Amino acid sequence: MGFLSQAQVTDYQKIIDSINQKKWDSTAIDLDSLSNPRIIDIKRIKKDSVKLNNTIVIVPGGDDSGPITPSSILTLPTLKRWFIFGQNSLVFNQSSFANWYAGGNNNIGVIGKANYNIVYKKDKHYLDNNIQLGYGFVSSTGQSTRKTDDYINIMTNYGYELAQHYYLSTGFQFLSQFTAGYNYSNTPDPVFDDRISKFMAPGYLNIGIGVSYNPNENFQVILRPANGKFTFVLDKKLQTAGNYGLERDGQSMRAELGAMLNVLYKIKLFKDATYVNQINFFTNYLQHSERVDINYSGSLNLKFNKYITTVVTLDLMYDHDQIQKLQRKQTLGVGITYNLGYKMERDSKSGIIKPFVN
Repeated sequence: MGFLSQAQVTDYQKIIDSINQKKWDSTAIDLDSLSNPRIIDIKRIKKDSVKLNNTIVIVPGGDDSGPITPSSILTLPTLKRWFIFGQNSLVFNQSSFANWYAGGNNNIGVIGKANYNIVYKKDKHYLDNNIQLGYGFVSSTGQSTRKTDDYINIMTNYGYELAQHYYLSTGFQFLSQFTAGYNYSNTPDPVFDDRISKFMAPGYLNIGIGVSYNPNENFQVILRPANGKFTFVLDKKLQTAGNYGLERDGQSMRAELGAMLNVLYKIKLFKDATYVNQINFFTNYLQHSERVDINYSGSLNLKFNKYITTVVTLDLMYDHDQIQKLQRKQTLGVGITYNLGYKMERDSKSGIIKPFVN
């Protein structure tokens, strides 16, 4: 029977069996030896994360309300389009009284603020435009409507990456206000002729060049050893010597050349509370360089939910040429905040950009 079964194997069957055996030998795992192991590379994808090479994830919203720094943009992959992020807030204050023995006036107050960052980044080039606008008023029974907040702050900064965390920095800043301002202590019911300020009276323009150091998105130092500061007073009524640093009557512009140092430090107190510190120093090379102009701005942002936010601000300024006293402004308000545009997030440990929605 063995002889008969062997006789049934044809040459074609032998060829087929040989091919099958070779294929098996080429793919089979050697169970008796690990002398020639074959390692298969299996790519691991982190859960709820996206690993990118030359693209970028842009996600809506964002919890932080602090300024965007070069580190938060330049450390990301190539951005081939404009990046826009805006925060709009509207704060209401209202009080009413009826037969209130302790007394009081009915009043209503409104403050509106807008803060927009318009950024473009390509390779080592970085362009940042920041627009800050604010206006507020309060209306009380028996008194004229009074302004409580009024500012225009427009900044443009160009940066070029020189080395890790160091950038060539140049740009300008424009400061002014929308409407006329009054001293309500001296003129409780003022008219336009009682104004002490208005748009471009004063107006400030700072232009300079230097370097910036930005190791992370929470800390930034800008040093501009060549910085021009220009003060404009374009209202003839206010063009008097000593007013806003003017040196003579009828002067509409005062020019200063000096050095500027700006430091930004953002502190995240806890999940929905952020405090942003920003301080600016300027010294005039041409006249009384020992008199340093100091401008400090602090903002505490407390977020209750997506739309309700409490904002506490503190502004301190000392300018010897204007008034030899410390100037102070403080505001507190609870209101509606709405964010527009996009914000990018990156895992601080792995460097992987995370989607906003997990």
